[in-house]
Amino acid sequence: MEIIKLSPQGEVVIPQSLREAHHWDAGQEFIIIDMGNGILLQPKKPFAVTKLEDVAGCLKYDGEPATLEDMEDAIRQGVEEMWNDCD
Repeated sequence: MEIIKLSPQGEVVIPQSLREAHHWDAGQEFIIIDMGNGILLQPKKPFAVTKLEDVAGCLKYDGEPATLEDMEDAIRQGVEEMWNDCD
């Protein structure tokens, strides 16, 4: 167990021995969870790098592909609905 201090800017330094043991490098993001009697810092795990071919077609859509005109009409309709809701 190590004792650290909170800086005037609200920062704490995680001891080097812990950073090395957990393989945390500069820029590592953490999720902070209030546990009531303390906090829990949990490393945020980045999403794995994926390529288009890894995920293309994963929704298994069987219908006809939408045309560019169909997509533009859908966007236009959505904008009109949003505009009408502003009245």
